[in-house]
Amino acid sequence: MDLALLLDKTILILILFGVTLFIAMYSTYAERKVAAFLQDRIGPDRAGPFGILQPLADGVKMFMKEEIIPNTADKWLFIIGPGIAMCTALMTSAVIPWGKNITIGGHEIVLQVADINIGILYVFGVVSLGVYGIMIGGWASNNKFSLLGAIRASSQMISYELAMGMALIAILMSTGSLSIRDIVEGQHGWHWNVLYQPLSCLIFIVCAFAECNRTPFDLPECESELVGGYHTEYSSMKLGFYLFAEYTNMFISSAIISSLYFGGYNFPGMDAFSGNTLALLGTAVFFAKIFFFIFFFMWIRWTLPRFRYDQLMRLGWQILIPLAIFNILATGTWMTFKGYLGF
Repeated sequence: MDLALLLDKTILILILFGVTLFIAMYSTYAERKVAAFLQDRIGPDRAGPFGILQPLADGVKMFMKEEIIPNTADKWLFIIGPGIAMCTALMTSAVIPWGKNITIGGHEIVLQVADINIGILYVFGVVSLGVYGIMIGGWASNNKFSLLGAIRASSQMISYELAMGMALIAILMSTGSLSIRDIVEGQHGWHWNVLYQPLSCLIFIVCAFAECNRTPFDLPECESELVGGYHTEYSSMKLGFYLFAEYTNMFISSAIISSLYFGGYNFPGMDAFSGNTLALLGTAVFFAKIFFFIFFFMWIRWTLPRFRYDQLMRLGWQILIPLAIFNILATGTWMTFKGYLGF
């Protein structure tokens, strides 16, 4: 790798890191405002105009709170748990293509940190590591409620990762690539995968809610039963890392849903533009799609009630996985007949 490319990647990583943290931070503000709107309330309005500085106040509060490590906890694992959760949440964004290439002064800049040909497998590999942060945190706390929340979280995430992976198989069959950029490029204009794979999209979105521990799948943090769940014993920024990782995962999940099913940076009428104009418009459209899905995550949270745990498992194992298998068979049948008919 030459020096210029290394410099480009370093700058892109820093920008992406900053943007991810900024969006995750202000997602907490947006969550409160959306909840207030849906419940006919005002929401945050004291810290700055319209409460716009509330995330900064929350961050200062988290840093300034007393940090407590229980005497009976495993100290090192207790510290490592939130770090794993936060690192895995941030690492996933490396393979997401944020737009077409931009040319500045004759130098082409790729708006993607790593265009690897197994991008989907990378995403699933990193996401599957996230469960260790939750499980280690619950185990290291030496608290039965924390451990119960961690067990709930790990079984829930493993169960729904199966259905999520099987839902993606149909997309991989139709696109013939594991590269996320190739999948996005195959959705030029209006040719979005959601139009050809609506069942796969529905299964993936439901599983994304479960993977992010969002309502109606927030059983690991069921306050009425677990007093907070796997992070009951955490305080200060260790607790902040767990809470922040959830909003980071929500942002990354919205980006992946937009990339795989809703065209990513592609949009209708894009052929009328070219060069940097097309790249900037595509990136703006991509982020508009991401913000829509972030709002959708929040809308669902304040609309639907929480599942019981047996309903959660039944939905994953007895409904979503069979539907994903059916979708694979239907896609394979269609591709076979399409080949015979010469479509």
